[in-house]
Amino acid sequence: MGGPKISVVIPYKQRLRNFRVALAALAEQTLPGSEFEIVVGALEYSPEYLEACREYADRLTVVSVLVDEEWNLCRSRNLALRQVSGEVVVFLDADLALPPRCLETLYDRYYADGQDRCVVGQIVGLDGRSDRAAETADLPEHRRFRTLLADLEAAPGERHDKRWRFDPFVLPWTLVWGAFIVIPAATVRRHGLLFDEDFHGWGGEDQEWGYRVHAAGIPIVRGEDVLGLHLPHMRDVSANFREFDVNMDHFLTKWPALDVELFRAYDMWGANRSYEEVRSEIAAIVPGPDGALGVARGTVAGRDTLVVGVPLSAPAGRPAEIADPAVRGLFETVPSVLPLVGLALPLAGGSVEECRVLPAVLRLSERYRETVLREAARVARRVVTAAESVDPAA
Repeated sequence: MGGPKISVVIPYKQRLRNFRVALAALAEQTLPGSEFEIVVGALEYSPEYLEACREYADRLTVVSVLVDEEWNLCRSRNLALRQVSGEVVVFLDADLALPPRCLETLYDRYYADGQDRCVVGQIVGLDGRSDRAAETADLPEHRRFRTLLADLEAAPGERHDKRWRFDPFVLPWTLVWGAFIVIPAATVRRHGLLFDEDFHGWGGEDQEWGYRVHAAGIPIVRGEDVLGLHLPHMRDVSANFREFDVNMDHFLTKWPALDVELFRAYDMWGANRSYEEVRSEIAAIVPGPDGALGVARGTVAGRDTLVVGVPLSAPAGRPAEIADPAVRGLFETVPSVLPLVGLALPLAGGSVEECRVLPAVLRLSERYRETVLREAARVARRVVTAAESVDPAA
């Protein structure tokens, strides 16, 4: 009680040019400076960073948590998040500049009556697949940011962000991109919604956080007229997607479920398009309220073996079990079981001696069947399919 309406949480390391623009835009918000604070998790001791904060000391309350550490986005956000005193937390990247009315609109429209929801903001101009030079180039996003922000604010209702032009989002957690997300501070504390610091580098950590938000029953919505201008910065796209692959394996290991598996296999757009169709196909293959397809790994005929397309009994709240005695009988040791179809597996390439693909999973329609077979070929040094899969002597 008595704190500011909003705490803006910004992760920071070596992004001074963009951070200065982001601060300038925050200093020009129509929400009075006394009603919001900025809390920065800065993973460096930088005189230049402190000087940037000092420039706005008369207009903004900037709280800095300074730690000299290697870059970890989740660590940076968590350091700041633990220090917030506001009613609502706005996670904002150091590369995002907000139009003047943004914070006021956001609070009045979505949180003034104590609503418990997660609002996702549009990110205008984000291009995660471009190596565009940005640190020294003379770019309009830096020179003309006030004009660009005014233009955005003068056209309410525009869908600049491709997430706003896609429907339906049957998996709302896939909407969550960490550059601009909002949630009540009390909700964060009640559900322990810190970011997972075992994610490293680029990508996946925000959707995994959103996955836990959704699992807690908190509505995830796209904000109307809640947007920010993304400021270009140097990036290594190839390195980013290598890190993303590692992070997505961590995500799938942590939450082995069909929705996450589809996200890993087909990205967010494909997962939302495919989810209901794949669910229906699985229900036709393994009928019953608790029926599912899974994978099991153990020793078969002396070989490290992964079996894909295992009919499971998977009651809610209980570990999945192999439903077919013939499949259980394949294993010489107690296998590990995951409720995954086989579309994506959190296993390194060639890490399994043999993969047996059971007939059940081959009943999927062609697109999904071919994905399963490609994934089996990726993770295993030998793939056995169809009827021979259930013959231990094969």
